[in-house]
Amino acid sequence: MPPGMLNMTAAKISLKEGHVRGIVFSLGVCVINLFQIYLAAIFSRYLSKHPEVINVLRFIGLIIFILITIYFFFIAKSNPKQQIDPKIKSKHSRFFQGAFLASINVFPVPYHAYITITMASVGLMTFENANIITYLSGGIIGTFVPLYLYIYFFDKIKDRTFTSPKNMNRIIGGVTGIISVLTLINILNDI
Repeated sequence: MPPGMLNMTAAKISLKEGHVRGIVFSLGVCVINLFQIYLAAIFSRYLSKHPEVINVLRFIGLIIFILITIYFFFIAKSNPKQQIDPKIKSKHSRFFQGAFLASINVFPVPYHAYITITMASVGLMTFENANIITYLSGGIIGTFVPLYLYIYFFDKIKDRTFTSPKNMNRIIGGVTGIISVLTLINILNDI
């Protein structure tokens, strides 16, 4: 799981309010990802029967990743505006915050659709219910564990300059830039 909004938010909550609140936030993210991964698997079933749509989606994905790269390298502010921290009264609000942020983050759907199509194309997965449930279980574990690792990792390095917003924007921009280049190479190889 590359650096992103949800990972950084989980780490930030953990640093400011403690591990328990960071974990509650992460559980909210996982509940929404459960539905997103299931939707992606169902969408992949459709895409496996209509391969002409896949090329269009790859091109759209390339454009999105290029725009994200440009945003994080050139537009994202390194010094965010000072925010007033609201008084949190219950752990449930962090759960719902995680669920809300995960629901507006639509990237897991195309990502998991791409992964399931790739797995199906090499014979590692079929679109039967048992395979979808197994993939869904792995996807949720694969979401929670990295979020927890971010919480743990940032607690260990919280005093270093590496965690500044400017450096994090560069890391996110670098990751999306690499994905953009790989996607472009993939598209050009298919032409």
